Amino acid sequence: MTSRERVFSAFNRTGYDRIPVKHEATPEVNRMLLDHFGLKNMEQLLRVVGDDFRYIDPVYIGPALRTFPDGSVEGYWGERYRYAAFEGGKYLESSYQPFAGVERLEDLDRAHFPTAGWFDYATIRAQCEKLSRQGVAICFGTAGDMDFINGIARARGTEQVLIDLITDDPVYLEIMEARFRFYFEIHRQVLEAAGGLVDFAHIGEDLGTQKSQVISHAIFERHFAPKFKQYFDMVHAYGARTMMHMCGCVIAFLPHLIELGLDVYDVVQPAVPEMDIAELQRRFGDRLTFCGSVCVQTTLAFGSAAEVMAEVRRRLALFPKGGLFLGPTHAIQVGSPLDNVLALYRTAGSLCEVIDDQILAATAETAEAGGINISKLF
Repeated sequence: MTSRERVFSAFNRTGYDRIPVKHEATPEVNRMLLDHFGLKNMEQLLRVVGDDFRYIDPVYIGPALRTFPDGSVEGYWGERYRYAAFEGGKYLESSYQPFAGVERLEDLDRAHFPTAGWFDYATIRAQCEKLSRQGVAICFGTAGDMDFINGIARARGTEQVLIDLITDDPVYLEIMEARFRFYFEIHRQVLEAAGGLVDFAHIGEDLGTQKSQVISHAIFERHFAPKFKQYFDMVHAYGARTMMHMCGCVIAFLPHLIELGLDVYDVVQPAVPEMDIAELQRRFGDRLTFCGSVCVQTTLAFGSAAEVMAEVRRRLALFPKGGLFLGPTHAIQVGSPLDNVLALYRTAGSLCEVIDDQILAATAETAEAGGINISKLF
């Protein structure tokens, strides 16, 4: 089977030669894997771990995103990010929030609102055709697309955003609408340019905490459901499937998201018993495909290779015909043992441990593992 055939056999529950795999890791973990196998770029690494998915992107042609004297970098909405270092790695964190403290619509600086015209879509079709020849499943979007809670919090503040959602704050709602239109139009133009070659359109919204939901059903119905419905309908009209990243305990929202048109629930974080992959499969497995589910907070980071193998084998038994794209519950984190990461993909049957000339000849289609692509973050 090609990767695309494998993915759609899993999606359609018709069986496969091995379970489909979707890799995600921090730059530091990717660098560990690159060094272990003696690889030079991310395309080579994705082939070695057996990732069945690849992403396309329009070309950013908008205003230059500035770097400031303190080392912070600018996002699309005028927010800024700086690295927060920890032992073994670093993460970008919001360091300046242009919409913080704005209480009146007349004080909202809409000059910080980006547009879909900041991107050139002319190469989309060629990107898709190249990936089609490679036989992979083609995706567009990121977990940060839409992302009305986290994304706006980076430019306004998390506490303020949660208050805004309760009070129907007009400033927040204006930003939310602008963010929706921005990503909706980017996705629409990409799907239009792709001419039916995009398989999965990917967005995100972290609706859960470790134990429960972030917002009430009433807030979800009022602010989120209509936008997701409009987006899902648009994606389906172009022949693609919908994929949505959601961290945390989100089981309360899954029935309605399925009704709205969600096809693939991405990362599946098994933080509480009701989020166990077997329970999710029992309740929703006939209507929803899952992606991820091997925990980066417990098993991959602190378990043994044997425990990782057991978790993977359990999933192989639960999804013998499909319904799961196997992968971690988020980016595999710094400190996760190499043996655990290798056990994940080896047990899935996707790991290529004999590096041939074809893999070594593969060129990078995305940024190097140690680098950073600002346009993908926000």
